[in-house]
Amino acid sequence: MGKKQKDPAYVLGVGMTKFIKPRGKVDYTELGFEAGIKALLDAQINYDDVDQGVACYCYGDSTCGQRVFYQFGMTSIPIYNVNNNCSTGSTGLHMARQAVSHGAADCVMVVGFEKMFPGSLQTFFQDRTNPTGTSGEMMKATRGTTNAPGAAQMFGNAGREYMEKHGASAKDFAEIARINHKHSANNPYSQFQDVYTLDQIESSPAIFPPLTKLQCCPTSDGAAAAIIVSEAFLSARPHLRPQAILIAGQCLATDSPSLFDRSAINLVGYGMSAHAAKTAMAEAGITPDEVRVCELHDCFSANELVTLDALGLCERGKAHEMVRRGDITYGGRCVVNPSGGLISKGHPLGASGLAQCAELVWQLRGWATNRLVSGAKVALQHNLGLGGAAVVTVYKRADGRVNDEVGASAESWLGYNAAVQARGFTREQVDRVRSRKARSEWALQDTQTKVEARF
Repeated sequence: MGKKQKDPAYVLGVGMTKFIKPRGKVDYTELGFEAGIKALLDAQINYDDVDQGVACYCYGDSTCGQRVFYQFGMTSIPIYNVNNNCSTGSTGLHMARQAVSHGAADCVMVVGFEKMFPGSLQTFFQDRTNPTGTSGEMMKATRGTTNAPGAAQMFGNAGREYMEKHGASAKDFAEIARINHKHSANNPYSQFQDVYTLDQIESSPAIFPPLTKLQCCPTSDGAAAAIIVSEAFLSARPHLRPQAILIAGQCLATDSPSLFDRSAINLVGYGMSAHAAKTAMAEAGITPDEVRVCELHDCFSANELVTLDALGLCERGKAHEMVRRGDITYGGRCVVNPSGGLISKGHPLGASGLAQCAELVWQLRGWATNRLVSGAKVALQHNLGLGGAAVVTVYKRADGRVNDEVGASAESWLGYNAAVQARGFTREQVDRVRSRKARSEWALQDTQTKVEARF
């Protein structure tokens, strides 16, 4: 099981950019800078307070993290570059929590960013073994392959198996997408904010039945960041405790041999998601029944259905019944993906896990006023990467209160509510949080000017 977590770790600040279509117009340096500055402002700290940095991305050269972090300051701290497929951002979050909980750092800054290519994900290296090639060969041996994008086939097959075994229908998957698109209308950071009818989703172009285009996440450019701190750090700054969110339980899991047991559901990481959920909730001392708000990895609507089951949010094999009862949206059992999820918010791989974190922090603080899941005491996050890695995180407020008892005004230190307005920052604010002892204008170049121009 590994070493037990020792000391508490808290999310003190979060920030993110609006997720956008990948058109090559915005560089990763700008995306990472914007998200990082926002997180530092939200945490009400200076970069000199940061002991370690974690950079999360999949598409980029080996030290892109240093290129982004040097813009905040060149303080000689260790900076790690993380690539763990679609769970890269939450893997960075897990690393930060481990460092803080085991006394290696009091303050860790995690920045996830991605500048992607339009269209479905592609394999770049053709002269070496594909790390998910064994999964592809299992899919070919059990379900066959088509010309559809590989990920859509893999997750679509999981949906098909759920239909065959448990009685779900194509309409259930479309309903999941309809709800996520509806949720995203209230999230200013979403790539798409259009609301669709069930018929529009079902009649959109088929990608790999039962999946249609509006049930698949898009590729995206974007960034998100989080500041993770220790109990000692927070105790030295008691005025910050009302905004701090406790990471009450967390598990990063990889696949077991069930990955290759010829089940299409297990082939998309059901086993590691279930293991991570059980472990994280046990550490947090909660049961699935206590979860009222959840951000989960809906790269395709089929994966949301399967994951509801894996997380224990429904009885085994009853996820489609949960969907039909309206139990994944407001007024139901648990609001799933109030942000709009990957399907509508977008999916810049390195940023997705940290964007989920930001949404749940805003929910538990009570800031997400236009989409608040009132009365939530805990929040659950699930982020999945094939190949594989699943990260499940349980959050609680540091002060033990529920989220509709807001302890501090969202406008008090940012000047606006970042949960409901995707705004920028001033030069004075940037100057306040960049390193005072080791900043370099040469490292910053013209990034700040480019970011300000977008505002």
